[in-house]
Amino acid sequence: MSVTSILLGLLLLLNMVFAVFVVFQGRRDIGSTWAWLLVLYFIPILGFIMYLFLAQDYRRVKLFKWGDLDKIGIRNLSQAQLDSLGSPDTTRSLGESAARHADLIHLHLKGSRALWSRDNEAELLTDGRAKFDRLLADIAAAKESVHFQTYIFRCDELGMSVLKALTAKAKQGVKVRLLYDELGSRRLSKRMLRPLIEAGGEAAAFFPSRFRFINLRMNNRNHRKLVIVDGRLGYIGGFNVGDEYLGLDPKFGYWRDTHLRVRGSAVHSMQTRFILDWNQAARKHDITYTPELFPEDSPAGDVGMQIVASGPNSRLEHIKQGYIKMIASAKHSIYLQSPYFIPDASLLDALRIAVLSGVHVHVMIPDKPDHMFIYWATLSNIGELLEIGANVYLYKNGFIHAKTLVVDQEIASVGTANTDVRSFKLNFEVNAFVYDADVSVRLVEAFKQDIAVSELLTIEKYRSRPLRIKFKEAISRLLSPIL
Repeated sequence: MSVTSILLGLLLLLNMVFAVFVVFQGRRDIGSTWAWLLVLYFIPILGFIMYLFLAQDYRRVKLFKWGDLDKIGIRNLSQAQLDSLGSPDTTRSLGESAARHADLIHLHLKGSRALWSRDNEAELLTDGRAKFDRLLADIAAAKESVHFQTYIFRCDELGMSVLKALTAKAKQGVKVRLLYDELGSRRLSKRMLRPLIEAGGEAAAFFPSRFRFINLRMNNRNHRKLVIVDGRLGYIGGFNVGDEYLGLDPKFGYWRDTHLRVRGSAVHSMQTRFILDWNQAARKHDITYTPELFPEDSPAGDVGMQIVASGPNSRLEHIKQGYIKMIASAKHSIYLQSPYFIPDASLLDALRIAVLSGVHVHVMIPDKPDHMFIYWATLSNIGELLEIGANVYLYKNGFIHAKTLVVDQEIASVGTANTDVRSFKLNFEVNAFVYDADVSVRLVEAFKQDIAVSELLTIEKYRSRPLRIKFKEAISRLLSPIL
């Protein structure tokens, strides 16, 4: 027997041992375990390397400094809110709409300490130019601080405009902090950030590479998009920073997304989330929790809201659980928009049950892909809903990137989480759960406007797709737990 054969045999044996280790180590869900076993079996050596890069478990790692939150009373306040939900005055304090969904509020309070507030104003922004014009004007008006967090920050025309605006405020003495994900913003160089730093601003990358071109944490990215101005005004939603979000990329055309511009106490929750992420990424420049960062204002409106974060550091998939709870509560209608639709079995079952219970379920996805494997997996999952009577729309006026869920035109979620396993389990995400009929109706109206530039996907058309597409969908769906 040759030396090469012996070495190959040893490698295969080690691969089998490692595969067994994957099965028994940790507490992974069955779907992702089988997906990794397939990768390790069919791609022995490369699969092992992929596992090292893509399968880290952060549930036992303390990534964020929660001690300061206890010092400023988050634990006590969330417990006080939990206790008040069971009182006879619940309906009066929450309002009728929110009181009907007090169990959803309870879920987020108990699961993720997502504080409830009812003094908010929420402006809906669905067009990139309108959103960034509004944002740049708010940055220009900043007096104390600008905290800017994004997944993608490109060094193109829009990116340079935002950097110029942030640099100008830093020169005026405003405390400017820019937090970006290193993988999503991999083309954002230190040279581009130098003017901001020299002006007194700060910038930090989330999960930076420890070695050049090698990032062992590449599979768990910070996908959150938040901007907090003076602790009084917040932005949350799907828009990153890049010219494509203005519709300037010929590949995608018009970019349809959804963002909220928020005033009120919910901004304090956004500020808290930013500080947690910043202190994890910029350890030498920690932000201390001070009252100045959380200014008290008179009520900005009467919109009820909770800011809910999730990530691979938690065993509970907070945003996904919120989606399932919302879907289960539906009596009349569900409107869901997402660029990717790769739900796990629990969320897909919730939608199936809703359809079979007579709820009108409407789902909108793009007609064009930005990631082929994910698009094929999306089409495979969409077929499950088409078969039982859900309405599925293919957005044709460019690319739809909105991440929204509206139930009974009464409660809604807007944020950064796509309807897929990656967002619910692997990435760091943040969504605003909104308890307000007016905001929900505006979101449904935007959805209906999108229907005018979409195609209704019929079951007949879906069944007639070519065999090669069905094969691609089957492979992609098999790997969807780790996509």
